[in-house]
Amino acid sequence: MIQNFEDFCRELNSCGFSMGGGNAKGIFALIDYDWLNRDLLDTPVKWHCGDPEVDPWEWRMRVLEERSDIAYSKVFFKTSGFITKDWYPYFYAVRRNGETFEEAYERGGISHTAKRIYDIVRDGYVALHEIKALGGFGKEDKSSFDRAMVELQMGMFITMTGRKQKKNKYGIEYGWNSTVFTTVENFWAERNFEIPDLDADESYEKIRQQILLLNPTAEEKIIRKFIKG
Repeated sequence: MIQNFEDFCRELNSCGFSMGGGNAKGIFALIDYDWLNRDLLDTPVKWHCGDPEVDPWEWRMRVLEERSDIAYSKVFFKTSGFITKDWYPYFYAVRRNGETFEEAYERGGISHTAKRIYDIVRDGYVALHEIKALGGFGKEDKSSFDRAMVELQMGMFITMTGRKQKKNKYGIEYGWNSTVFTTVENFWAERNFEIPDLDADESYEKIRQQILLLNPTAEEKIIRKFIKG
């Protein structure tokens, strides 16, 4: 029974991956939106209550800021998901298929807007508002910018790594936190983990078998989309 953040991390490491929100999308969500409506039990966990110990919405940033074994980003169905360190190499093998960013771009698998963003992020840790400013992205670019950010996360080229407060010209913090991004390689290197080189087909099958353990009713076409991106 999940009672708090630590319980969630323990169970997530057991499962390997999960949709980030409460919608399982036909695959698996460790804590779906309906779980407290079942006769499960006595738990203080509650969506969007604001308490970082028991609110699953708060846990998405906590795993990035406090853990070294869990990644969170827009990796499944163009929306958010969690992947543990043990399972990340399998998804990485399928999504990247041994390609560098440059190779993927050269074959036309990456948009020009995504390349502009990647060139900003590749050497460090850059907040979303900083990416927009450094890349000269304006309001008229919002649609293409948003698509490219998801494209890079789904392709496992960049990933979320925390959040950063905006500052005005006087250095005073203001407004909402801004999500910080880095390359997938930087993210794991900071956590003293080098992603191994695995076979894409074997990795696909390993993920598929785990999905069927977590959700025996999952449909093959949904499984494929979940794994392949």
